[in-house]
Amino acid sequence: MTTSRGCARLGVLVPFTNGNLEPDLVLMRPDGVSLHSARMGGYDEDEVPDAAQMQGLGAADLDGPLSLLLGVKPDVVIYGCTSATLTHGPAFDRALADRIAAASGAKTVTAAGALVNALTALNVKKIGFASPYVPAINDMAVGFLGDLGFETVSRAEVDATLGNHEQGALDPDAVYALGLRADSVAAEAIVLSCTEMRSVEVIDRLEQRLGKPVVTSNQAIMFETLGALGIGGGMQGFGQLLEKGGR
Repeated sequence: MTTSRGCARLGVLVPFTNGNLEPDLVLMRPDGVSLHSARMGGYDEDEVPDAAQMQGLGAADLDGPLSLLLGVKPDVVIYGCTSATLTHGPAFDRALADRIAAASGAKTVTAAGALVNALTALNVKKIGFASPYVPAINDMAVGFLGDLGFETVSRAEVDATLGNHEQGALDPDAVYALGLRADSVAAEAIVLSCTEMRSVEVIDRLEQRLGKPVVTSNQAIMFETLGALGIGGGMQGFGQLLEKGGR
């Protein structure tokens, strides 16, 4: 483990238009854990991030950004887009993680895989689901989670088709309202998917209102990352999942 400046280095592969993932990870990272990022392309900034655009991102060549990221010798490499692999399926997500791990020699976390591991750690099977995605991607996300044993019993969608920058422009109150609409009596937890959506800021507020766990892409990434680093102990302010400590 890197010790020259703190206890660990996180390398983050982030979509080039995403302005929320890095601030969220900085907000949640423990003292001594540094954050280093490289930006990914493979999609059009001015197009609606629909299934074709996100599949393009997932299939894009990572050699360039990954090679630059490896210059800082990260202990963990994070693939920081949920929908890029949700739209391809669980086998693609696992293969991508394996490929990054083999190329980097680092432990690897994908956003979609982190959601699955978080739900497994919380021992829930029935979820309420929400995201800023177009409905077709939500269908794929529900199918992805269903293939891995998680039943979506309720779901909420945004009222408009959002562009890349509009997803990140949803303010926390709007995300909170979306989370409330995703809830149902049958849901054991709420999933807020998308690394660009400002969900981390409303986790505690939603959990207090709903009385059940709330799992977000970026919180789940941090949870799995802490587990990969062997950093235990609870973290306050970001929901029941991080109170449990790293996986």
